[in-house]
Amino acid sequence: MKYILLAFGLLSLSSCNHLLDVKPYSFSSGDNYYENEGQVLRAVNGVYGRLQGLYTSDFWAMTEMVSDNTNYQYDETDRGTQQREEIDEFLITSSNTYINTIWATLYSVVQESNVILSRIDKVPFTDEGLKKRYIGEVKFIQALTYFHLVRLFGEIPLHTTEVANPTDAFKDGKASVDEVYSVIVQHAKDAVASLPDSYDKNNAGRITKGAALTLLGDVYLTRKQYAEAASTFQEVTKLGYALLPDYANCFNPNNKNNEESIFEVQYDQSVEGENSNFIYMFGPRNGKLKLVGYSGNLGGSNIPTPSIYNLYETGDVRKDKSIALFDDPSNTQYQEAVAFGGKIPFIKKFYHAPYIEDGRSNENWPIYRYGHVLLLLAEAQNEAGVGDPYTNLNLVRKRAGLKPLMGLTKEGLRDAIAKEQRIEVAFEDHRWYQLLRTGKAEEVLNAHGVEEKKRLSRLSTASYNVQPFKLLFPIPQREVLTNGIPQNTGY
Repeated sequence: MKYILLAFGLLSLSSCNHLLDVKPYSFSSGDNYYENEGQVLRAVNGVYGRLQGLYTSDFWAMTEMVSDNTNYQYDETDRGTQQREEIDEFLITSSNTYINTIWATLYSVVQESNVILSRIDKVPFTDEGLKKRYIGEVKFIQALTYFHLVRLFGEIPLHTTEVANPTDAFKDGKASVDEVYSVIVQHAKDAVASLPDSYDKNNAGRITKGAALTLLGDVYLTRKQYAEAASTFQEVTKLGYALLPDYANCFNPNNKNNEESIFEVQYDQSVEGENSNFIYMFGPRNGKLKLVGYSGNLGGSNIPTPSIYNLYETGDVRKDKSIALFDDPSNTQYQEAVAFGGKIPFIKKFYHAPYIEDGRSNENWPIYRYGHVLLLLAEAQNEAGVGDPYTNLNLVRKRAGLKPLMGLTKEGLRDAIAKEQRIEVAFEDHRWYQLLRTGKAEEVLNAHGVEEKKRLSRLSTASYNVQPFKLLFPIPQREVLTNGIPQNTGY
């Protein structure tokens, strides 16, 4: 981590405002670099670029595959991803490579954002409002990053200024969860105060006030500050967002940054290094030639479970827009196909063939959508006893082709909203956090494990033994040994 925190090369940087209008560029963040507005813009775009790397890595394994939404297609001839499979089965150790990579990626975002925040005040700007906006964008990204870290790992090293010396990287040890959330909330509030409601088309995809308000509301909801969450999400509803008539268009790469999109990570398959790769990770292993037109194997990871597939109500149009079934005689070798009548499920949200080159796809990754905000608002209203949660819940159900709900008890409405959230944002990296926030993770996943072991003989008796300490991931062993960070209890 000392070397990660001191790595100053910022990736995917641009001299233009458009996030994906990039040229290969690297520089030192030495004292003589941050001298003008253009250099700051390139640095800010570099932090956005780090988010690209996060969502094309195995972050989804720690937020979706660890939950009851997805698992993996087991291939006994290729055991190279066994540590990823251990995340799904709750057989995680502190030496897990994928967890180490996510930790390192998240802390690289922390450091690169701190370099900007520590140096930008000395840079002369002709427009102080633009400087303020850049600070707001970076504070949002750092707040989002710490929000991931604190939910995944609990107490963590907390840095809000540039680490300029290796000996300073971990001198303060871990910060408490409350201390981390205090920084997250303040950064999100600062972002709300400094970001615009929208941008012109040349700046599409940059962080807005709506994104910052959504993050702040999400934090309040996670902290069970329900009244504050409700009022914050209510502010988002005043900013002009709307549900798209067709749910599938939320994910169509021809419809990026649409009126339902609050914040999405930008990708472009036409620019080398700016592409996404989701179908290549999530598609059935044996489906590559038929699905994307290239030989070899797809990842076979993050495939939908019977648990989520069977949860959709009859008539819910989101099911066929979210999940596809790959039908091929070669499926007989995979036990995962049995529950689906010999077919292999995969995430359709991130499948839009054709692809111009092997390994490169064009979908953006949705961080926050307005449909999600309406359901988070409904949850906060129900818990706080304010407003009308049915209005927001039923707006989402109507778009899904479902009848409105009315007249439930508070507990019944809580369950209905939770189910709707799970379906509405399935496979968008929210399910694990939802289970943690609602206190359902241990109960739901132990029960899920019982069902998985009934249908998949490959699972050991030790799998899905979800104990309270496993609701946090282990601190990577390399950090424990190299930097003296105390390991999380139980690992």
